[in-house]
Amino acid sequence: QVQLVESGGGSVQSGGSLRLSCAASGFSYSRYSLAWFRQAPGKEREGVASICSDGRTSYADSVKGRFTISQDNAKNTLYLQMKSLKPDDTAIYYCAIGGICSIRSPLKANFDYWGQGTQVTVTS
Repeated sequence: QVQLVESGGGSVQSGGSLRLSCAASGFSYSRYSLAWFRQAPGKEREGVASICSDGRTSYADSVKGRFTISQDNAKNTLYLQMKSLKPDDTAIYYCAIGGICSIRSPLKANFDYWGQGTQVTVTS
C-alpha cells in the first residue's frame, strides 16, 4: 500500500522560509516521479515541482529560483525547500507519486497516489 505523509507546513511571514517533507513508502515503480502540488482556496490544484527517479527536476514558473525540490533515496523522503515566500504561496501542499517523468511542470493526471496535504500560510 502506497503511503505519502507530508509534514513541515506552518505559518511564516512574507520573505521567510519553510521546508516541507514527504515520507513515501509502499511504492514499486521501477521509474517514478515525485512531485509537490498546491491548492489555494477556490483554486485548482496546481503543480509546483517534480523530481524523477533519475534526478531530473521541473518547476512551475511561479516558484523557479525560490523553491528547490530534492529527495533522499535512503530515507524515501521528498523535500521542498521554500524561500522568499509570498502570500500567494499560501495553500495546502500535497506530495504525489506516479510512473511518468516529465520535464514540464507536473500535471495531476500523471500522478497516481497523493498525500493528505500540509497547510502553508504566508502572512504579509
